[in-house]
Amino acid sequence: MEISTLAVVGAGTMGQGIAHVAALHGRSVRLVDVSEAVLQRALQTIAHNLERQVRKERITATQKEEALGRITPATDLEAAVADVQLVIEAVPENPELKAQVFERLDRAAPPEAILASNTSSISITWLGARTQRPARVIGMHFFNPVPVMQLVEIVRGLETSDATYETIYRLAEALGKTPVTVNDAPGFVSNRVLMPMINEAIYCVMEGVASPEDVDQVMKLGMNHPMGPLALADLIGLDVCLGIMEVLHRELGEDKYRPCPLLRKMVAAGRLGRKTGRGFYEYASN
Repeated sequence: MEISTLAVVGAGTMGQGIAHVAALHGRSVRLVDVSEAVLQRALQTIAHNLERQVRKERITATQKEEALGRITPATDLEAAVADVQLVIEAVPENPELKAQVFERLDRAAPPEAILASNTSSISITWLGARTQRPARVIGMHFFNPVPVMQLVEIVRGLETSDATYETIYRLAEALGKTPVTVNDAPGFVSNRVLMPMINEAIYCVMEGVASPEDVDQVMKLGMNHPMGPLALADLIGLDVCLGIMEVLHRELGEDKYRPCPLLRKMVAAGRLGRKTGRGFYEYASN
């Protein structure tokens, strides 16, 4: 099946990035959120990011306008997905919220439509079991910022069919991404490796081993990382990092995945990183 029309549910950072890339590569996109204000901010961000690509001569002004013209904002989820071939769920990393969304999508989307999740850690098999179409449920894990990052983790649930997998793999390639196939395991590959490193970096700060700046400098200069783990945590969102660590700890049952108490404290205080203006570093408001 060739995907020409899709819906993206959730117009936050990841959802707007997925919509941007899909529209730029010729797909008609319904961008869905419960809030009209969130949708308008998302469209403004997409337009701004497309304009940046024009200035860098990566796309033309005509391509920018055509991409924006392919994105339709919507607050009515059921109507938005009624005739699409694919839905990509990109709501916050909350298992019960995602399950509720998948149950609604299963009722509203055409029977032949594929339901994909941009989850960074939650079981695709578990999400598929919330539907009557587990063979058509798959993980499509993009990375932030979506227009820049090349990787997409393609996650097969226990019941995901070969046809679904092949369709989504081809779509990822058509969107200019590099798909990598992973099995359905907590955190997949990316966050199974990344999040414990970030968590350990936070322990280093909590225990007074080094300042956030120095922890990041060690990893940048000593390990050749383009960004230190604490700056990266701020970019991802400390609430997202905590959620993923909780999934790893719960599902794998090992103390090495226990979220650092300082991470919990910062999330409780609302210091979530770039999106709130303060995490391990402070950020000027936009």
